[in-house]
Order: sequence, then structure tokens, then C-alpha cells
Amino acid sequence: MREMEEMQNRVASLFGRRLPLKKDSGDEGFTLMEWVPPVDIAEDEKEYTIKAELPGVNKEDVRVTVEGGVLTITGERKAEKEEKDKKCHRIERNYGTFVRSFMLPEGTASDKVSAEFEDGVLRVRLPKDESAKPKSIEVKIG
Repeated sequence: MREMEEMQNRVASLFGRRLPLKKDSGDEGFTLMEWVPPVDIAEDEKEYTIKAELPGVNKEDVRVTVEGGVLTITGERKAEKEEKDKKCHRIERNYGTFVRSFMLPEGTASDKVSAEFEDGVLRVRLPKDESAKPKSIEVKIG
């Protein structure tokens, strides 16, 4: 098992991921990995939309900023407090802070970015600048 974990650490470091933290509690051990919430990014004629899954995160613990053409989503999912009479046998959910950053596409109205948080999903709307939208011009051939 240790060889598998070492190989996983090497592969993770190649991709710029933080190495897992190893915590041991007696004979049982578990590995905590860096938490990166998954996102979906979509586009239509009016805007770009980013949806980030943030289950177990409070709205107050999420921050969305736009600076220098980069949209950054930061936040924290806080670990549940340990109870004295409970012994955890497995912890697979990730806790802690996270950061996701995205370069804004050309033609995005960065001053009109909006965000809403509902049912554990953060939805960020990035409207397209009116001047960047394609326009059709009818040409009469005579």
C-alpha cells in the first residue's frame, strides 16, 4: 500500500497538486487530499456561466472576485467538530480552503459579473460585452 501511495504522490506532484497530508490515529490511517470543487462552464449568446458544486459550504464562506481579467472563487468547507464519544473510522469528504481561478474570455463585461448561491451550487454569470457580440449586417446586391 505504501508503494501505491508514494506513486500517487509522485503523479500528483507532476500535476502541481499539493501532496496529501497523512494523519494516523492508532492502527487506522487516512489521507486528506486537497479539495478542488468541480465546476461546469457554459456559454450562450448573452453570457458565460460557471457553476461550482459547494455542498456543505456556507454562503458566508464563499467569495467571488474579479481582478486583472481573472475570476477567482475562494472559500472554505469547515470540518465538523469531533465529539468526545465518537471515533471516526473513515473520512472521505474533503475539508478546508479552496481556490479556483479562471481567465475571463475576451469580450466579458467584468464590471457586470454576478453570483448567486443556492442548494450548495454557486452560479457565476459573466455577461458578454455588447461590443463583443456578433452583429449581422444585411448587404443588398444590386
